[in-house]
Amino acid sequence: MTAVATGIDLLSSKSFADGHPVEQYRWLRENAPVFWHDEPGGPGFWAVTGYDLVRQVSKQPDVFSSAAGGIMINDFPPEELEFFRTMILVMDPPKHSFYRRLVGGLFTPKRAALWTDSIGATVRAILDEVCERGECDLVEDIAGKLPSYVIAELLGIPRADGERLYVLTEIMHSAPDTVTDEQRFAAMGEITGYAAQVRQQKLAEPADDLASRLVVAEVDGQRLTEQEFSSFFLLLLNAGGDTTRNLIGGATVNLLRRPELLARLRADMPGLMPTTVEELLRFQSPVIYMRRTAVRDTELGGTRIAAGDKVAVYYGAANGDPAVFDRPEELVLDRTPNEHVAFGGGGPHFCLGSHFGRIEITEMMTQLLTRFGDLELTGEPTWLASNFISGPTHVPVRYTPSASLGG
Repeated sequence: MTAVATGIDLLSSKSFADGHPVEQYRWLRENAPVFWHDEPGGPGFWAVTGYDLVRQVSKQPDVFSSAAGGIMINDFPPEELEFFRTMILVMDPPKHSFYRRLVGGLFTPKRAALWTDSIGATVRAILDEVCERGECDLVEDIAGKLPSYVIAELLGIPRADGERLYVLTEIMHSAPDTVTDEQRFAAMGEITGYAAQVRQQKLAEPADDLASRLVVAEVDGQRLTEQEFSSFFLLLLNAGGDTTRNLIGGATVNLLRRPELLARLRADMPGLMPTTVEELLRFQSPVIYMRRTAVRDTELGGTRIAAGDKVAVYYGAANGDPAVFDRPEELVLDRTPNEHVAFGGGGPHFCLGSHFGRIEITEMMTQLLTRFGDLELTGEPTWLASNFISGPTHVPVRYTPSASLGG
């Protein structure tokens, strides 16, 4: 069962032009939940789509390594892979465990909760900027600005710099058929160069921000080196921005297309918002996949996996598995339980910033739907040309300015 024979193509950005390829996921789960996928110019990879299998891979870093080949399906040159291995996302235990301990205390639920008021104020400021206009692009003017502004505030850098960094992360995550490797690496180089400058500034003039705390954080007397700091800075921008921006953009589109659900949510925001946020994370699944590399011969779902094989776990497919979720292709605002894998399938790489992400999403969705009571689409959304990150790039909307002045 080859990709050509079945019409399965999880590499082309066209498959994700309108969000996740739900029909392809369904076929894979039902017929080949561990599926050998062809790779033009590469050796091919295993696409894993079943919920339990995604969690199994995620929880076995001793078998399915992040460091061996990186987290992207395409293989990077050795020198570039070495740079990525300075990011905790591309480490395996015990090295990963050390760096997780080094920074983990900055991302606890208690620490994240301290930022709730500040994040709420940032959301209000963003909505204030557009409330009198009567129309805007929901992604560029609202959803895209939130993680840019929050990351800027967390790191103690100017908001304008946060917006520029957001543009660079979009370049990095575009699919290989839309952006060249040179453009991608240039964007990455600009970010890491900027991060090095921030590190020097925070060492010289520390402040009460996350960047200042990162440069002095210690475990067993060790601190992050300049390269490690730059790598972690890059991770914060990518992971912190993508989940929030794409979740808010995609979630709002999904709610606007389901007016009966939107009305129900607006009628009971305090009661429904907590479960709605989790359901929107499951339904939207902003991160499409993560790659692992088998470090020894093994078996997964009855399929033999050879040492060195690439294994990609697809979170959106797992989050639509009917063996785990009742009516998985429906948006169920009060779904409980909801053990989605939008923040990862468990194991050591569960998203470090998940608590911050939930606060940002909750604040934005609550204020947006409260203040913009007659929000509506004015055109078809366009989606990011990426096989790695799922979310809209443009969502044209309009609303009555006078309806935006409350809250």
